[in-house]
Amino acid sequence: MILDRLDPITRKKIKRFQSIKRGYYSALIVAGAVLLSLASELLVNNRALLVRYEGKYFLPTYGKVLPGTAFGLDYEYETKYRELQEQFRREGKGDFVIMPPAPYGAYENDFQEGIYPPTAPDFKRKHYLGTDTSGRDVLARLVYGFRTAIFFSLLLLACNYTIGVSVGCAMGYFGGRFDLFFQRIIEIWSNVPFLYIIIIVASIMVPNFFTLMFIMLFFGWMQMTWYMRTATYKQKSREYVQAAKAMGASDMYIIFKHIIPNTISIIVTCMPFSISSGVVVLTSLDYLGFGLPAPTPSWGELLRQGTSNLDASWIVLSVVVSMIVLLTMVTFVGEAVREAFDPRKHTVYE
Repeated sequence: MILDRLDPITRKKIKRFQSIKRGYYSALIVAGAVLLSLASELLVNNRALLVRYEGKYFLPTYGKVLPGTAFGLDYEYETKYRELQEQFRREGKGDFVIMPPAPYGAYENDFQEGIYPPTAPDFKRKHYLGTDTSGRDVLARLVYGFRTAIFFSLLLLACNYTIGVSVGCAMGYFGGRFDLFFQRIIEIWSNVPFLYIIIIVASIMVPNFFTLMFIMLFFGWMQMTWYMRTATYKQKSREYVQAAKAMGASDMYIIFKHIIPNTISIIVTCMPFSISSGVVVLTSLDYLGFGLPAPTPSWGELLRQGTSNLDASWIVLSVVVSMIVLLTMVTFVGEAVREAFDPRKHTVYE
């Protein structure tokens, strides 16, 4: 087993994390939701999962666009699979269409004759959370908005920690002028108003996923840098570092083989809270209109629609409940990780 290959203290930390049921099960649920979001098209999509027509089988979900003429219809644009499903049922010739559980796309407008959107939840039409002000399925927007937010947050986390850990370790280990130079840089950087930069960029160009990622990375690496600088200063004075230097170990070897492994508890503890922060920041920017461009599925955009149309309570409730559940579970994971990796619980005094 993988756990058997780890050192005893690491195994003890993992078992301690598993014993904190609230955090452990929250981690499993969040991880499962992230994995399911990778296959969102199989759960929420207006393309069929499987079509059988005249003895042939088609997989439209991840395949090329199939025009209506491919199934004997009289139009050249993409097949309307929900209508095709009903047609095959009426004909009763053995052909069939299997649709996802929620058969609507995140960008698809579904208008009903004589009814103006937004429309309330309707299980008969499979709008389980209703539609928004443009007639788009709220559940579809919610699912794809979650995928955008969580992967934006994870990518931002990886970039922030790569820079923060590297710079912080270097500041704490080398000290001197190098440390002073980056201290001044961070002090100046931290006084630049983040929101104003976003507003300026949004007034010049329409920000996209990577533009927002770059701007948030530009300001987000500093917090982890301070943590790692402090932790590295502490570890640098320990006897094992002095012994490694006396044995002729290089600076890079000491940093990567000794200091970073002994500060991993700080990195792991901060991760869940950083993920939560990334989701909140992106949702806030989308809500204010400075985030991802329309019509990108976004929790912030849905929240803005909901607060502008309080009569359509299903819109704002779906987003608020989703955010509360996600952020609560991520917080539970963070608390469990902090408890499990607390060095005071695994220290032996001699």
